[in-house]
Amino acid sequence: MSLHPLIGHREARNRLARAARGGKLPQVLLLTGAPGVGKQRLALWLAQLVLCQEQGQEPCGKCRSCHLVAGLSHSDVHWIVPITKPSKASDPDKQVEEVAEGIAQVITDRRADPLYAVADGMAAHSLASVRLIQRRAALTSVEGGPRVFILGEADRLIAQEASQEAANALLKLLEEPPAGSLFLLTTVEARRLLPTMRSRAVPIRLGRLTDAEVGGFLKAHLKPVPSSRELEQRVALAEGSIGAALSAGDEAGKAHQAAQCWLEAVLEGPGPSLERALKQPAYAARGEFTAMLDALAETLGEAARGTLGQPVRRAVPPALMRHRDPDPLLKAMEHVADAREAAWGNVNPQILLAVLGDELAEVL
Repeated sequence: MSLHPLIGHREARNRLARAARGGKLPQVLLLTGAPGVGKQRLALWLAQLVLCQEQGQEPCGKCRSCHLVAGLSHSDVHWIVPITKPSKASDPDKQVEEVAEGIAQVITDRRADPLYAVADGMAAHSLASVRLIQRRAALTSVEGGPRVFILGEADRLIAQEASQEAANALLKLLEEPPAGSLFLLTTVEARRLLPTMRSRAVPIRLGRLTDAEVGGFLKAHLKPVPSSRELEQRVALAEGSIGAALSAGDEAGKAHQAAQCWLEAVLEGPGPSLERALKQPAYAARGEFTAMLDALAETLGEAARGTLGQPVRRAVPPALMRHRDPDPLLKAMEHVADAREAAWGNVNPQILLAVLGDELAEVL
């Protein structure tokens, strides 16, 4: 199955196309923007553009290169995505092989279903991933044209590493990119990357999409097509993010329900909060737990909107609405963000939830 068409970001696309056709496209670009607005999809569009045989302002979509990129099978386009560590192999070469296999499986899955979900909360770019990039960057072009390296969610370079070794190893490659190579890094916020890495990339900020663009995409590509009411609700909650609209299904609903139940336990007192934390299964740290933390932050954010007199678009525990200003809720969101970052490491979810419960109880 081919990639779905890129939606929106016309101004950014025009700028990139002019730079590419004028021979002024930087070798290292940093694409930033809200989750789910299409940063990695834009990176693939740019890969099509620079490899397209027609050399127009848009990829022609008809030549061999365009078809290969759209099918995620172009030999000179390397889409490096975060993955969970496959094993604890001690041999560096074996680690690189396992990472290559893991990434290949993710790309195979995305080829079968381009409407892919958010990467596992514990997925990361390990040092082996960087070594894989270095090895591929040292090779010559298979098709004889440019080589494109897309590093999705580049901020996960540091996650699960005892040091910043993975990010620092990539720095050496970005300082002097091989001739004929293009590196496209994506992240929600540039500040999540090391300052030295940011300094080596030209930033491109992607704004949110319009509600019409999000709604049109959902109508065209969701099967079955949501009802008018569900579609309207998804678009409203998405806030210009196709990814957010796609994730507003059953799994997201479960995460928000779990977040609301836990928040209610926190607001009841330390006893219920601790009991709820102890029930948190350890395995959930790899997906369900981090999804619940994300839903927790969104719930607190909705409550903060309510304190400012804005409409609350999602159900929140009534006790949260007693606040007359957003400060306590914003402080609670900071604690959740810290917990979310800690969840990338080897932390027991039960302990993390117990500590977070105490922190939220103090501010709420």
